Amino acid sequence: MTDLSGRQYRLESGSYRATVASVGASLRELTFDGRRLVVPFNAAEVRPAFRGATLAPWPNRVVDGTYSFDGTDYQLSLTEPSRHHALHGLAGWLDFSALEESADRLVLGATVEAQVGYPFRLELRIEFRLDDGGLHWSVSALNTGALAAPFGTGPHPYLVAGDGHVDDWALELPASSVLTVTADRLIPLDLDTVEGGEFDFRSSRTIADTFIDHAFTDITRNENGLASVRVLSMAGTGVGMSWGTDCPWVQVHTADRPAPEPSRIGLAVEPMTCPPDAFNSGTDLLVIQPGESASAGWSIHAI
Repeated sequence: MTDLSGRQYRLESGSYRATVASVGASLRELTFDGRRLVVPFNAAEVRPAFRGATLAPWPNRVVDGTYSFDGTDYQLSLTEPSRHHALHGLAGWLDFSALEESADRLVLGATVEAQVGYPFRLELRIEFRLDDGGLHWSVSALNTGALAAPFGTGPHPYLVAGDGHVDDWALELPASSVLTVTADRLIPLDLDTVEGGEFDFRSSRTIADTFIDHAFTDITRNENGLASVRVLSMAGTGVGMSWGTDCPWVQVHTADRPAPEPSRIGLAVEPMTCPPDAFNSGTDLLVIQPGESASAGWSIHAI
């Protein structure tokens, strides 16, 4: 029988090993020299908390699941009922098929069919590739429908710096602005500076008991346009994530849970092409015309 998380694809290159599950094109495991770089999950379980999933055709939330596009109002299914939102797109529970496969590279494909709330058809192509620089993960969406389609994407890995929990690790996040949200439903409010505040991680510092479930932007990049986040353990080991200008936003979440055991065991770092609720705000929302495509990518590496 197929595992509940789908078919399992194992990749390796040098000291890196990865396992990708077909449901949601999910990064189930990633290690370097046997050290975990992401929080894994079991192949036989239903993937918890979108762990390692590929998010499309929107990342994060659509508030109340409602939006208007090209003069038409739409209602999405509420997949985050506790907050009354449509969460993390439609690809997370699709069973992707292998289009290309080798020892260090995998390409998965699936179709987001036109449906109530999102009457647009997209062919998704997700690539995972390992080399000496780590894991390179990208998304491409081709509009095979007759209507222009609103679109956003991003990944959902929970990074692991080493021993301990999020509270023990240091975060370096070179973002100058944070999107404030309501405390109860995480509805976006205003863009604010991080200067001197609890979300100012432009210089590496310990996360401690800070709660984070926010989107950041105005990110400092290197001469090649790459943004980088670094998470370091007390022992000096760590994990880094980088991405290009196709993702001007990054969501960071300390993975707080009601039960102590699974709480704050990894730091979610989610580069995004658009902020939360972009289907309503329009901020950095991609619109894919029929026959055209959009893409984005990111990388994870050991420190």
